[in-house]
Amino acid sequence: MIGFIEFADKLSGWFGKAFGWLIILMTLGMSYEVAARYLFNAPTTWSLDVSFIMYGTLFMMGGAYTLSRGGHVRGDFLYRLWKPKTQATVDLILYIFFFFPGVTALILVGSKYAIRSWGYGEVSVNSPAGVPIFQFKAVMVAAGILLFIQGIAQVMRCILCIREGYWRNADDDVEETEELLIKQRVAQED
Repeated sequence: MIGFIEFADKLSGWFGKAFGWLIILMTLGMSYEVAARYLFNAPTTWSLDVSFIMYGTLFMMGGAYTLSRGGHVRGDFLYRLWKPKTQATVDLILYIFFFFPGVTALILVGSKYAIRSWGYGEVSVNSPAGVPIFQFKAVMVAAGILLFIQGIAQVMRCILCIREGYWRNADDDVEETEELLIKQRVAQED
């Protein structure tokens, strides 16, 4: 189980970090649009659509990474007060009855939409530029598959936690700015 958990965490981490670079492209695209529109009075027909597509892709492909790092929203005001075994039991039930059916639906329905969209080369009807969007429909399926793999790893984490009484968390690869500042402040006071 530990080997699969490590594999899933690395896979999710790789995709999360790779698609995280879309933030830079989005920023450059929107900056270009703002400059073209307000400095040169020459707005583009495609920039906003491309930014929306990149944002959606980043959001979808970052889901498994966020799940692996425990970053999704939950009712922490109750959850954090429970013992790890209770947390793991509740998580396991929620994964089985809610997470996997939802992700399976995303994969199956997303596949239907992606196949149809690729078949006729779908373009955005909201844009006069006709930006292609059939690739984004395939992202739904890819994101669903990554979530499913990471969900299996999370179920395995729950099982291990129920057995052992503690959580096996993914390796930290990113640290929040607030946490860094607190550590710096504590180090300065010592």
